[in-house]
Amino acid sequence: MKMTPALVVIGGLMVFWCSVIIAVILPAMTIDERPSESWRPWTAKEAAGHDLYVRNGCSYCHSQFVRVVDSDLGSERIAQKGDYVGYTPAILGTERVGPDLSEAGGEHPDDWQIAHFTNPRYTRPMSLMPSWEFLGPEAIGNLTAYVQSLGGQEADRRVKRQMEEWKPQALAAYNAGPEKNIAWLHDHVPQPWRAMPNPYPATEADLARGHRIYQQYCINCHGPVGDGEAPAKKYLHPPPLNFTTLRGRLVEGKYIGGIFYYQIMNGITGTAMPYFKRELESEKIWDVSNYVAVTFLSYTDATIEPRGIPAAYEPEWKNTYRPADKTGAPASTGGP
Repeated sequence: MKMTPALVVIGGLMVFWCSVIIAVILPAMTIDERPSESWRPWTAKEAAGHDLYVRNGCSYCHSQFVRVVDSDLGSERIAQKGDYVGYTPAILGTERVGPDLSEAGGEHPDDWQIAHFTNPRYTRPMSLMPSWEFLGPEAIGNLTAYVQSLGGQEADRRVKRQMEEWKPQALAAYNAGPEKNIAWLHDHVPQPWRAMPNPYPATEADLARGHRIYQQYCINCHGPVGDGEAPAKKYLHPPPLNFTTLRGRLVEGKYIGGIFYYQIMNGITGTAMPYFKRELESEKIWDVSNYVAVTFLSYTDATIEPRGIPAAYEPEWKNTYRPADKTGAPASTGGP
């Protein structure tokens, strides 16, 4: 075929219109103007947050739709066409560098979101997300409102549960002092978990694994020494738990492993403590529970009764850790 100016023009137009049909016309034909059962219109603040989300390229890392093929990641529902009525522009994204945000509303309370936008490392120490502190408090508030709206009416239910039902209880317990705060936190753990010791021995290897997990997920809220004095503290209400307040409140033989496990697994609704059941395998939760107990409380309930049958690979180990005395000083510095 001989290349001529006419052929170049005609071929170029054909390629152009094929692209328009595939990228514009066919998607437009699939748009459903009927809202889904979970859809609701944005407020002015949420619309301003959406504008910030679009202008700052958030969709380059975050998607906003859940496909059938990846619904096993823990989302509550598969995305529907009617979820996006009124999105202008409809920036759904396809990248999964960061988590999908289609049902993000109510996963965390507002203060967690504000700390996260200010500096993502405050809440997720290993995050690749850039800091948005330069936007200022008002813009961060708008972004928070937008993210909390994602999921529509179901998100509203979760946000209401976080902010209106549980956060007032969490704040009241914190303001009542350490004793009542710890009692409130532990009283919401089901009884079977409160009577469950850590099934993993606190060996040097287990504690090393727990230390790594603590640094990856926990350190910027609870602090390097477990006292809650970390960068995220000034944004979170109530602040992260100071583990050292547990010192002197333990007696030998008291269960704490199951309580820690349950709270790490499910989080504490109304506070900034998120759940990790979709991210950490069971052994990792037990390991970080042992690390917190041994490092900050000088104690672990590992291997006290009732204990299960040890796994075949577990070494022989004697628990020499003892709880701190009433002054908070460690009663034992023993080890594996």
